[in-house]
Amino acid sequence: MNDDKFALPIHWNDYEDIAMGLYEKFGDDFNESKIYRIRFTDLTDWVLTIPHFSGKREEVNEGHLEQIQSAWVYEWRDNQ
Repeated sequence: MNDDKFALPIHWNDYEDIAMGLYEKFGDDFNESKIYRIRFTDLTDWVLTIPHFSGKREEVNEGHLEQIQSAWVYEWRDNQ
């Protein structure tokens, strides 16, 4: 059974879901220090490619991106 079709849409404030998606996409390519050095323009582009992400580019703000970086670091740490 394919549960993927029942996945809920992800929005900009779903930081943990976004972080999981980024970790699934990049794995250990980015460690903690590299995650915090990612340009917000790149981070925005990557988030927009996450499956089931339904937010729009014009809805994002710096606070969202900072929270996403922090959640991604925690996700990375959890997988070490």
